[in-house]
Amino acid sequence: MMKFDHIIIRYGEISTKKRNRKGFVDKLKANIRWVLEEFSNAKLSANRERMYILLYGEDPQDIIERLKGVFGIQSLSPALKVGKDIEEIKSAAVYYFEQLSEKVSTFKITTKRSDKDFPYNTDELNHILGGHLLENTEGITVDVKKPDFNLRVEVRREAIYLTGEVIPGAGGLPLGSSGKAMLMLSGGIDSPVAGFLSMKRGLEIECIHFYSPPFTSERSRQKTVDLAEKLAEVSGSMKLHIVPFTEIQLLIQKQIPENYTMTSTRRLMLRIADKIRERQEAMAIITGESLGQVASQTLSSMYAINEVTNTPILRPLITIDKTDIIGMARDLNTLEISNRPYEDCCTVFTPASPKTKPRREKVAFYESFVDFDALIDEAVQKTEILTVSGVKGRKSDLEELENLF
Repeated sequence: MMKFDHIIIRYGEISTKKRNRKGFVDKLKANIRWVLEEFSNAKLSANRERMYILLYGEDPQDIIERLKGVFGIQSLSPALKVGKDIEEIKSAAVYYFEQLSEKVSTFKITTKRSDKDFPYNTDELNHILGGHLLENTEGITVDVKKPDFNLRVEVRREAIYLTGEVIPGAGGLPLGSSGKAMLMLSGGIDSPVAGFLSMKRGLEIECIHFYSPPFTSERSRQKTVDLAEKLAEVSGSMKLHIVPFTEIQLLIQKQIPENYTMTSTRRLMLRIADKIRERQEAMAIITGESLGQVASQTLSSMYAINEVTNTPILRPLITIDKTDIIGMARDLNTLEISNRPYEDCCTVFTPASPKTKPRREKVAFYESFVDFDALIDEAVQKTEILTVSGVKGRKSDLEELENLF
């Protein structure tokens, strides 16, 4: 019985790297090996331009579904290796058409022949295979200019190779190739999407969540754990740092003027996140902020809040509309979790009229009357660290993110 015997993996953006390309390729290899760990027969090989999964009897569709979620892969193609008997090649061409993931109505054949001893030249093989397909496949016609599908046939000395279907991958850079950062993960819609986009750019991430019982419930905490598990479907596991924030928030409400409490809350969260970042040897902090979406995300607010750290603050969603972010969350299967009606510590204590243009000097002046340092150190010390696991082989449509940029 004929069956696909290997899968071609194309690098995409990695191919633009020069002297440091090997490091990116090695990261991608490691990520692919982890995703395909349970497929014990499959073997991975690589050269400078692409990788190959040699299937050795494993189901190609199962493996392709797993690979579609691996960052750093631009596209995938199932492929066949057959002998040089013309009848076998004709049968392989029909088989390839029967296995296409989408129905096509037009096609062409493109043959390359490096083995000049093969008895048919490229034009002859194109005509033989094209005619055989027209006779044995219903509803298709030839279109050499803009075909729905181009069956590529490569004639080498050792064998004949057939490929053609190009399946989009997740794109981006291999996970872990860009360093490590801390994601400030609320229970909202935005921050999980920011986490996925950061991982797509090669960042290894850990999550930080601020928890204020009894004002926020155990269900609110669990919502964040569930979101971390969704993020872990990319990386296998995810560390979640749960920071006790009640005492600091109550002190803010008591000592800081109401219209500045939101600004001060964000500043203190950032100071705590920065200490955890330093402890975890990360190099940046990621937030789900989108410019102007709420009072704390105006440019004036960011200017006042950023004062407390020199650490890079990465904001993957900074220019993206809320409706687009919601669509991305839906594609990533986090929207339903984020929409659970359990408030986090920011929404519980939102003032009636927060400052949209806070002044740095004013918020620093208000905070100068309160000794927050000891409480910050205590919060970091009492932070609970969970390690959550994700299910291998996430099947959500990561390639949909490509269409938003």
